[in-house]
Amino acid sequence: MVHCSKNEQHHLDRHRGSPLDLATSTAPHVSKPRLCLGIDMGGSQTRWAALMADGDTHGGCEKKQEQQEQQQKSYVLAEGVTHGSTALHLQNPEVQGGLLSLFTEIARQLWAQVPLDNEASADASALHICAGITGLLGADQQLIVRQLLQQAFACPLEHIRANNDIEIAFYNAFEAGGGYLIYAGTGSIGAFIDRDQQLYRVGGHGYILDDAGGGYWIAREALKHIWRREDEQPGCWQQSAMAQAVFEQIGGHDWASSRQFLYQGSRGQVGRLALAVAACADEDRDATGILQRAGMELARLADLLTRRFGHRDLALAGRIRELHPIIARSFEQHLPAETIVHYPSNAAHHAAAHLALRDAYL
Repeated sequence: MVHCSKNEQHHLDRHRGSPLDLATSTAPHVSKPRLCLGIDMGGSQTRWAALMADGDTHGGCEKKQEQQEQQQKSYVLAEGVTHGSTALHLQNPEVQGGLLSLFTEIARQLWAQVPLDNEASADASALHICAGITGLLGADQQLIVRQLLQQAFACPLEHIRANNDIEIAFYNAFEAGGGYLIYAGTGSIGAFIDRDQQLYRVGGHGYILDDAGGGYWIAREALKHIWRREDEQPGCWQQSAMAQAVFEQIGGHDWASSRQFLYQGSRGQVGRLALAVAACADEDRDATGILQRAGMELARLADLLTRRFGHRDLALAGRIRELHPIIARSFEQHLPAETIVHYPSNAAHHAAAHLALRDAYL
């Protein structure tokens, strides 16, 4: 059971209106402040950020100018992190219930951080949401997620956007047709959205088939290397910094512990082993080699897109960049020398919040 403080409960009660209340909500006037929530949901964790836009714009200005003004004047009011999930098996009521619980937890965290005297917090119609969800496909799934978000936050359905997380990341880096996105978190994928808004992808086939270069792949490669070495020379893990770090995170150095962790743990739990691999990469050649191969695999995705659609700029995004600089260096080393690589400064949850802000002023 989740326990709320009086401050949190006040917010939750205030934002849980009836369906009729939501249906009859009117769009806010341009002078109203907006609270713009961005959510980045992946297999390992979900991060969120809320931007505050004061809404004090010049009357009669063009929408694009108004958007730019609000982007400049907005600021991060709150942010947080909770457990991860995906849109896999979204038609299953249990999966939907799990997502609703996750969104409700984000709402609890949000209202715990937003001051009670904040003008936007008192009006559900001032809240705009953009959520990037791993594995989200098609209009039917988007509607399910939007409705779940509406239940959790009690804001108008038309104020909620739900997209695949790759689309959010792409538009954080490029305009349509502007370049190729290589995105790696727990998994990995290459994406291109052309000027007709058509999405093309390479990789991203899931952790069982591929996802090379992502966190799960790094974890699996480390475990594979460790246990092959153990078969060759039992007990050699004690001389391996990588094996010691991995076994410490797993909670045991015997095969039974690794087997249970790998085959009974969630995709996100296994993927987090990549943190242990990266932590010892400066002192362990095997860990270094795995991270270098991760960069090479991500460069392969870029090469596939270039072969299909021609030479364009690249952007490398996703939490994989936070693991270790070795990955990005290897990525660049396996690209043609003339390739321009961008590293988007916005984290994905901040990018989603800025898209929500843009939507608020359309």
